[in-house]
Amino acid sequence: MRDNPTLTEEQINRIKRSATLRNVASGDVLYEPSEANVPLFVVLEGVVINTRTGEDDTILATREAGQFTGEMSVISGKRSLLKARVAQGGRLLEVARDKVLSLMAKDTELCELFMEAFVARRLLMIQLGEGNVVLFGTKGSARSLAIREFLTRNAHPFTYVDIDSSGSNLMDRLCVKHSEIPVVYCNNRYVLRNPSINELAQCLDLNIDADKSVWDVVVIGAGPAGLAASVYAASEGLRTLVIEKSAPGGQAGSSSKIENYLGFPIGISGQELATRSIAQAQKFGAQIMVAKSVVHIDTSRQPYRVILESGVKFNTRAIVIATGAQYARLPVEDAETFAGRGVYYNATHMEAQLCDSEEIVVVGGGNSAGQAAVFLSQTSSRVHLLVRSDKLSESMSRYLIGRIEANPTIEIHYRTRIAGLRGGGHLEEVEWRNDALNETTCSRIRHVFVMAGASPRTDWLEDLLVLDGKGFIMTGPDLNCDTSSQWSLKRPPMLLETSVAGVFAVGDIRAGSVKRVASAVGEGSMAVHLVHRFLAESAS
Repeated sequence: MRDNPTLTEEQINRIKRSATLRNVASGDVLYEPSEANVPLFVVLEGVVINTRTGEDDTILATREAGQFTGEMSVISGKRSLLKARVAQGGRLLEVARDKVLSLMAKDTELCELFMEAFVARRLLMIQLGEGNVVLFGTKGSARSLAIREFLTRNAHPFTYVDIDSSGSNLMDRLCVKHSEIPVVYCNNRYVLRNPSINELAQCLDLNIDADKSVWDVVVIGAGPAGLAASVYAASEGLRTLVIEKSAPGGQAGSSSKIENYLGFPIGISGQELATRSIAQAQKFGAQIMVAKSVVHIDTSRQPYRVILESGVKFNTRAIVIATGAQYARLPVEDAETFAGRGVYYNATHMEAQLCDSEEIVVVGGGNSAGQAAVFLSQTSSRVHLLVRSDKLSESMSRYLIGRIEANPTIEIHYRTRIAGLRGGGHLEEVEWRNDALNETTCSRIRHVFVMAGASPRTDWLEDLLVLDGKGFIMTGPDLNCDTSSQWSLKRPPMLLETSVAGVFAVGDIRAGSVKRVASAVGEGSMAVHLVHRFLAESAS
């Protein structure tokens, strides 16, 4: 991808219709770090430079005649991570953010050119760690790992400093206690000691205040299904708000590579798929809020009200629930004690760095576990794959089975489960039991990756929607409307509609869904068609 293209004269002339001509002098600041809704500037004459947020004003990029400023914050409306300063006076075209989005919606060529440059620039910033966050943590800190994952999955650049490997006196110089790790230096102004994810999101202003007027549709959850719904809803003109409890990507975001997703013959990481989808949704005008939990939905009247844990309420005509499912927690004593400190429910490059050249365990017999085993075998000395059944073919794709069976680093243990975990501040020993042989094995292993089972996140919906015996949301023909007191219409529920009219469920959270990324994306896009039908019905 090109991060610094030069516009043609004809392209510049098309931009002029949406722009304001601005004369600038050397030293003028076009925007500062942490400014929201920054405009895009096209250089006609002169030179504009982008500098980092620190005091040294280090030059990161130079924009000359025919080139333009901006990165993904122009699309999202979130606060800028860089400063833009005029290095050589001249003339610029200034295009306000709303006009940039309008121009991209109408001009396919400019849309592709801008998006390619914006995404490439953000990826470069991530690669270089150039942003407004410095994270001080340790490999053994579960909180450090959680914050790194949150920033990474939100495509937010940051610099990570491992205190353990940076000298014994670093903590003293920072006046940091072990109980305060991790420490986040945010926006060059604030020092957060062991912050919650919500506190970090607030410090970074990741959630610009959302409009409190009525939304056409609120999407709850930003996994593949929720992001697909947001892309299609926003692209079709619906005012769309997406609310995500943690970070975009869902369960798929924990996957190192998805190889059976249509259109990606060499595979795509869950993180990359999520990042591209977020950019796509924001390009069409969807607003995404992260680190915000929905705790209640009031469907007693129209418009419905979505209520956050903070008490903030959003009015909406329709709702799409796409909160997904999470890997089942290990039913072993002390499993939660070691979460993030030897027990992981993700298998990305970040976790792989923690167990380089070590012996590890992967729990699960499905595609996610298989991908994790193959991925982690590239850096681990040995991978023990623990499977509850007596073969892999019951729940794993054939291509993965072939790779696993041919990989000398991976050892498969059938009809085997974790029986015990032991350690101090970090996992040190794993005990597993082979039920077929009635044997128990203890190994000095410090890392266990759990990717087995699917547990829905529906406790907060029990009093509102009809759920199946496992807690998944029932929809469409699976509902018995005669016994459902919530259903108030003469027509039966539509295919993805829940027991409350105008509330839809898609992806892994839905009872009977196919637990595949492609099917989740399909359901998310299909739901928007049904939302249109419901809105038209309500208006008539």
